[in-house]
Amino acid sequence: MKVLIISQYFWPEGFRINDLALGLRDRGHEVTVLAGKPNYPAGAFFPGYGFFRRSRDDFQGIPVIRVPLIPRGAGSSLRLALNYISFAFFASVLAPFRCRGAFDAILVYEPSPITVALPGIVLRWLKRAPLLLWVQDLWPESLSATNAVRKRWILRLVESMVRFIYRRCDRILGQIHADARRRDHRRPAGVEAGLLQSLPPRVARLEIDGHEPQERRNAVAEVDEALALPRLRTGLIDLEHDQP
Repeated sequence: MKVLIISQYFWPEGFRINDLALGLRDRGHEVTVLAGKPNYPAGAFFPGYGFFRRSRDDFQGIPVIRVPLIPRGAGSSLRLALNYISFAFFASVLAPFRCRGAFDAILVYEPSPITVALPGIVLRWLKRAPLLLWVQDLWPESLSATNAVRKRWILRLVESMVRFIYRRCDRILGQIHADARRRDHRRPAGVEAGLLQSLPPRVARLEIDGHEPQERRNAVAEVDEALALPRLRTGLIDLEHDQP
């Protein structure tokens, strides 16, 4: 199966999606990654990278397609917003030209921000491929809980964007709490809570420890199963937050 992984963060940045990509490759999938220019956590481009420099990489045999973005800098609200928006914009505009050929599935890794799913929606439409969204951080709840955004009208706009994204995904992956189905206030309108893809807690949060190969195998197996299921479904999950 040809799988396109979309992640704003990827090697040489230290995120667990790196291990997942390798695991899917080892299970026989043809994996390609669409990512931003590495700048986390320092807030500046890694050596050898720049806004216009180095648009392709090879990660242990996995092709990595890079798109430009504005580095996160010191992490101020403005710089983070520019960082998030610039990746979503450039990935949406450039990916149709750089991600050539057909894909059997598109997997979006979302530790934060949710805007990383926007280029996935564009490619879902162009490639006619199912879109799976692996949610690690629930928006807009995380914005209000951390006081990153306090204005209600902004939170309402973000919630509308989240609804737009969820409705255009074929499956949403993550950890569902035991009582999540009773929490109707957590579910955006139009998203059925009964159609969910629940994952074990450590797998949902991608807690893959290099010293625990079984944990890595479990995580990869769960994603592999999600990719293989013929009937893709959409739902909202209630999960523990894991954001950069």
